[in-house]
Amino acid sequence: MDITEQCVVALTWTLKDTLGEELDVLDEPVEFLIGGHDLLPAIEAALQGHAAGAKIELQIEPEQAFGDFNDKLLFLEPRHLFPQDLQEGLTMEGHALPEGCHHEAPKDALYTITDIYPEHVVLDGNHPLAGIAIRISMKVESVREATEEEIGRGSAGTGFFRIQPFHSEGPGSDTLH
Repeated sequence: MDITEQCVVALTWTLKDTLGEELDVLDEPVEFLIGGHDLLPAIEAALQGHAAGAKIELQIEPEQAFGDFNDKLLFLEPRHLFPQDLQEGLTMEGHALPEGCHHEAPKDALYTITDIYPEHVVLDGNHPLAGIAIRISMKVESVREATEEEIGRGSAGTGFFRIQPFHSEGPGSDTLH
């Protein structure tokens, strides 16, 4: 079966930056809905017409992936507003920021705690891969027709580089896929 709109592909991949540093590896196949919200449009376009067994190499520029780095999404917030057990690398949704955080911080952004100082916390609302061109080597492990349920929700259950907020699954649950 060739890959077309509204089918499900199982992929494995290695993702690197342009300097060759490994950013993410999927050793076990993960299913993604083509024509939904699971993959970046550039990846979906590269997959079109391929079948199981295909190996695809692709470079995706920031504007086709996670956008350019936006320094207006960096916020320095008072440390006392946050819990004592706060850790670098944790994420939180903008609508869940503590009362007293910067009023211009978009409520629909996902923030990563990048630095913790005695008096301040640095929040970064950029995607962790913003501003980075990525190289992806992927293999199509299988292709199948999507179910009505998958089509209806626009996903096979996995999003491309979705970051999970820490309050939903606890510290250490941050994932790139």
